[in-house]
Amino acid sequence: MTTMTRTLAWLGAAAVTLFIGTVAQAQPAKAPDALIKEVSSDVLDSVKADKSIQIGDVKKVTALVDQKVMPYVDFQRMTASAVGRYWRQATPDQQKRLEDEFKLLLVRTYSGALAQVSQEQTIELKPMRSSPSDAEVVVRTEIRGKGDPIQLDYRLAKAGASWKIYDVNVLGVWLVENYRNSFAQEIGANGIDGLIGKLAERNKAAGAGGAKS
Repeated sequence: MTTMTRTLAWLGAAAVTLFIGTVAQAQPAKAPDALIKEVSSDVLDSVKADKSIQIGDVKKVTALVDQKVMPYVDFQRMTASAVGRYWRQATPDQQKRLEDEFKLLLVRTYSGALAQVSQEQTIELKPMRSSPSDAEVVVRTEIRGKGDPIQLDYRLAKAGASWKIYDVNVLGVWLVENYRNSFAQEIGANGIDGLIGKLAERNKAAGAGGAKS
């Protein structure tokens, strides 16, 4: 497997495992780097132990992230940031539909990437530069296994006594920023409902393809 292929696969895995969730739940206070290490390792172990997830079973992937990831993600902030300045123009109903379709898009688009997880791969944390007063931090990690290590960075914001994930970077590409550009183009051409329709169309097409497997 080439470095680029593995990088794209881990971008997908990161999107699935670290950016899906809609409900904030009370969490014990943990340092942000400890939180990332725990969640990442837990998800990685779950993928290694479940053949259905490894072949891209969308229901299994959804159940995995709902159980193990949802409490640690500020998905509303992630969606709002991806939509950008247009978020404030959206009605509450449109915002809800954007969140729902964006979540499904990430699950369906990247569930197949989890098949790239190998038994040899592990999560390694890099030293974190932050102070106790920081409200937002970046946690840097590497996925190590066969071939070159893959760099993954996470943005987290403090939510009370806990931390919430709201963006991920793979080899210099922040996921939310990447979607913001394409979302802005679609909204500029067809409005907010046009973006919702486009996301729903992509999800429907992906779902039809996944139904064959």
